[in-house]
Amino acid sequence: MSVSPVKRQKMESALDQLKHHTTVVADTGDFNAIDEYKPLDATTNPSLILAAAQMPAYQKLVDDAVAYGKKLGGSEEEQIKNASDKLFVLFGAEILKRIPGRVSTEVDARLSFDKEGMIQRARRLIDLYKEVGVGKDRILIKLSSTWEGIQAGRVLEAEYGIHCNMTLLFSFAQAVACAEAGVTLISPFVGRILDWYVANGDKKTFEPSEDPGVKSVTKIYNYYKKFGYKTIVMGASFRNTGQIKALTGCDYLTISPKLLAELSKEHVKLTPTLSVKEAQACDLEKIHLDEKAFRWHHNEDQMAVEKLSDGIRKFAADAVKLERMLKERMFSTENGK
Repeated sequence: MSVSPVKRQKMESALDQLKHHTTVVADTGDFNAIDEYKPLDATTNPSLILAAAQMPAYQKLVDDAVAYGKKLGGSEEEQIKNASDKLFVLFGAEILKRIPGRVSTEVDARLSFDKEGMIQRARRLIDLYKEVGVGKDRILIKLSSTWEGIQAGRVLEAEYGIHCNMTLLFSFAQAVACAEAGVTLISPFVGRILDWYVANGDKKTFEPSEDPGVKSVTKIYNYYKKFGYKTIVMGASFRNTGQIKALTGCDYLTISPKLLAELSKEHVKLTPTLSVKEAQACDLEKIHLDEKAFRWHHNEDQMAVEKLSDGIRKFAADAVKLERMLKERMFSTENGK
């Protein structure tokens, strides 16, 4: 049904309506987008930081990270790693000047199967934030939702009071294990789930309510609310505004600047599709997953297995590209190249 121009002027945008029911998070490392859409929180990942680090506006942050890496010294590899960690934190600290809530900063995806390595790197990132005057209460550490990552999250939350955002989440088994680990927040990937079904099935288009990514997040949200888990559900990786609107009422949704712009121009009435009351009435059974059960149930979901491994590889590849860029900045000039 079309909306008359007069009514459209009076009606709030879809983005403003969404903010009444769901915490809107900006999925970007671009400060201008954050200033424009005024989200509560922001999320970053290696791919977003790599893109932002190549923009002329952010070269001072790159220069500062390079200088920091050099100052600490050590081997070439150690200097690059320290500069990379510092760059993530510098971007995060700048973002925090623009939002009232928290920023998510990701642990290197190459540590996805190294529980102790993830714990160590997460604590290092928190220390780097502390050095620039940012407390751990404003940071979410992003970890891959492997079994090792989920157990690292359990330790970081319980022993160090470090809040975790479990990313690259595609299966119900991953969501159950995260809830049992007591992590702060999970990021189920809506769009990448849809991508897999479109690529591997006969059906190429889905109504938002039938979208497999939307259905996955809806089931996880209902399960968490029915059984009283405190872990926040934050839908991520959206391909269109229909997916976002179909998850109105979800705890958090992290949205790219492109889709935030589209929502800000849409004037359609939004009604919550997810609610605690409806979730508590759902016919769901509570389950417990130890490591063996987790690995089996996750492995039974072909889409989740393929998308988790693919996501880790892609984030790792972008981390390598970022390190190459930093290496060139750090060492090619002093070698006279």
